[in-house]
Amino acid sequence: MTDVFTLGELLIDMVQTGSEGFQAKPGGAPANVLAMLKKLGRTVYLQAKVGSDGFGTKLISTLQQERIPVAGICRHATIPTTLAIVQKDESGDRTFSFYRQPGADIMLHKEEIDWDVLKNSRIFHFGTLSMTDEPCKSATKEAIRIAKENGILVSCDPNLRENLWRSPEDAKQVMEYALSQCDILKISDNEIEFLTGMDDVIEGVRVLLRRYPNIRVAAATCGAQGSILFAGGHQVEEKGYVVDTIETTGAGDTFCACLLDLVLKYGVDHLHPDAMRSGLRFANAAAALVTTRQGALTAMPTVQEVEALLFQQEKRAG
Repeated sequence: MTDVFTLGELLIDMVQTGSEGFQAKPGGAPANVLAMLKKLGRTVYLQAKVGSDGFGTKLISTLQQERIPVAGICRHATIPTTLAIVQKDESGDRTFSFYRQPGADIMLHKEEIDWDVLKNSRIFHFGTLSMTDEPCKSATKEAIRIAKENGILVSCDPNLRENLWRSPEDAKQVMEYALSQCDILKISDNEIEFLTGMDDVIEGVRVLLRRYPNIRVAAATCGAQGSILFAGGHQVEEKGYVVDTIETTGAGDTFCACLLDLVLKYGVDHLHPDAMRSGLRFANAAAALVTTRQGALTAMPTVQEVEALLFQQEKRAG
């Protein structure tokens, strides 16, 4: 039995390292989520596609180093591995541009998915970037259908990147579809505003929960400000942690992995406020640690590192 099966982008983040330099870092939101889940001791499976180029080889090698199975990684003979150009402002926040017209990640066909592994998984996790283009859009929709048909929990992170869509309307339509299908939602403050027009995160999530009653667990992230978790009629909020941030790539994916780990521990219908509170603290701390390191997939903290940060913060507060 696999704990979490993901489908979607596996790519190279070209991360800005100075005024002129860039460094190639393995990434892609689904892969980043699984890298953190491996640190948490979970069994995982990634279904993705890369090119038959040096970047594709680098990604497969990195997955092996991180102990993520590579059986689900397909390679395209002619289309190159997708590149994401990640540039930073003074606060460490990022802007993204992509070499993806097309990129190998969007060329995943539904016939290439290992349906037996999916059917024997506890959670299927996806983001909407696998639904910007065909054939990967149809593959993602089919995976959602199969997961629901087999009683597997469906998790979604909208992961909005507006410049990958033909229009904001297209992005919104697909994100709304994704929210209508999931049991577990991880969503950021800017995505809440994009979908609801509301800058009040709590009220925005409440609107989404009324609109999509299928969502049983929802977590809203607000960057360094912290996060809010909604489950079973409970609402818990925890502040973020102050660290020496280098850049924020992977922070949301780290948080998402910790959220899925929490659901795997307790189930979607049995999250009580104490578990929610401790789970949010852990997720916030793990996400904060990733921002102190370059890259994402290879930068995930260990449980011991997260617990050490929590201990330091509690000591400071006490």
